[in-house]
Amino acid sequence: MTAPNGTEVTKAEERTDTAEASLRARHGARARSAVERAEAACRHAGVDDSQAKLVPNSPESKAAHAVRLSRQSVDALAETIIDPAADARCARNAAASATVAAQVAKAHDVGAKLGEAAYQSALQASLAAAEAAGGGALGRDERLNVKAEAAEATAVSAAKKVGWL
Repeated sequence: MTAPNGTEVTKAEERTDTAEASLRARHGARARSAVERAEAACRHAGVDDSQAKLVPNSPESKAAHAVRLSRQSVDALAETIIDPAADARCARNAAASATVAAQVAKAHDVGAKLGEAAYQSALQASLAAAEAAGGGALGRDERLNVKAEAAEATAVSAAKKVGWL
């Protein structure tokens, strides 16, 4: 195989490119899922994009702003070079914005046990995504990626159960 600059690509480099593309797909899927959860939680709580403020002054404006930034970041993934560490950070940030949105949705559903469970699941997904992106993992640790994917799936299930998704 030949690289775009005309140099020969070794089999090892091909495998690395394939592995990194696979990681991008996995981190990207997790990020998109978290953004969808965040948008759904905001919709449920009556928070829309127009409430986003550069300097948020309420939980609703903070959630709207976080969702907007995460959506932009996820949309930009396709335009950037593959970097598992950056891709994992994007997924981490999207999961964090979903946690902020879940907190607002939970407050909207005062006293609902399912809302609390959905918020806790969102928080766990955010923590797992942070662990997968951070430290020495840099988005490449299989065990941490699997853990983050499972936590995201649990958060999706909880959001569906409470009716946010």
